[in-house]
Amino acid sequence: MSGTVDGVRFERDKHVARVTIDRPTVLNAVDRATHHRLAAIWRDIEATPDVRVVVLTGAGDRAFCVGADMSAVATEKTGLEYWADADPNGFGGLSLRDTLDVPVIARVNGYALGGGMELVLGCDIVVAAEHAQFGLTEPRVGRLPLDGGIARLVRRVPHTQAMGLLLTGRRAPAAELHRMGLVNEVVPAEDLDAAVRRWVDDILACAPTSVRAIKQMVQRTAHLPAREAQSVRLPAVLAALSSADSAEGVRAFREKRPPVWLGR
Repeated sequence: MSGTVDGVRFERDKHVARVTIDRPTVLNAVDRATHHRLAAIWRDIEATPDVRVVVLTGAGDRAFCVGADMSAVATEKTGLEYWADADPNGFGGLSLRDTLDVPVIARVNGYALGGGMELVLGCDIVVAAEHAQFGLTEPRVGRLPLDGGIARLVRRVPHTQAMGLLLTGRRAPAAELHRMGLVNEVVPAEDLDAAVRRWVDDILACAPTSVRAIKQMVQRTAHLPAREAQSVRLPAVLAALSSADSAEGVRAFREKRPPVWLGR
């Protein structure tokens, strides 16, 4: 199934969902309607166990997303008003979201700036075209990356690398972000879809119950010491350990055949 509403194209192909910010004339900047549409899509995916992986990208070949549509919000709210009214789940309803147990792959096809980079920081796997550029550029327009940019970046990379991006608002090429560990793979633009497909296929090769449990454990226990995190009885972990997929995986291994995952 597919459809385009409020600047977002949402498509489903069996177990794979694709979310495309479709506003190429403004480099896929996000306005209020687009933000609400994205948030609604994440809620829908959370309620749809059949979705096993999501690919997030932007329309065209110039931009993944350049953040908030400044032409729409600059005169609407002060910085304090924006912060007070911010979505607790972050930019696009994703950058700070901790309830989405489905893996999200960022297919970065161009500029990922401001809120666009915050969206990237909310994803689990990042595949970027060689020409893609990243940056938390808010300081250059007198704002702050408060939709997850500051909080997430300093937890992902060494202090000096994080501050080098945050305090300058500069744009960094995909290769630099790859060296930092924020990007999994950098490929020529013409190979981007094939690279993303490899990651999708590798995720689909795993038991969906296991994948959900892993992501839930990572998200819900990041604040805990490792020993405590290991012992938390999370719903997805308990479900995975007693699932039909768990039995099928062992059976398929013994029978030397590919497993047939039921997702339960």
